[in-house]
Amino acid sequence: MFEHQARQHTGRARKVRATFNLPLELVEEARDTVVALSGPPHRLTLAKLVELALRAELDRLRGERGGRRKDQQFPARTDEVRSGRPIA
Repeated sequence: MFEHQARQHTGRARKVRATFNLPLELVEEARDTVVALSGPPHRLTLAKLVELALRAELDRLRGERGGRRKDQQFPARTDEVRSGRPIA
């Protein structure tokens, strides 16, 4: 059983570490933004910015689906996600 199958949100969400290679300019802009908005009222952190962006993109992708599946979660995967360089 994969960890992702425990999708219930009970209390505080469990956090896991994820590592990504992103364009340098994007990361630098994100860091600048976090520093600028780290105080009240935003108290933004890099982790929170990434979480918000990822949730927004997942919501957008769910909304693009057609028919009865629109706005529903994608089905749980049966295999692990492939890592490494994309195959062209």
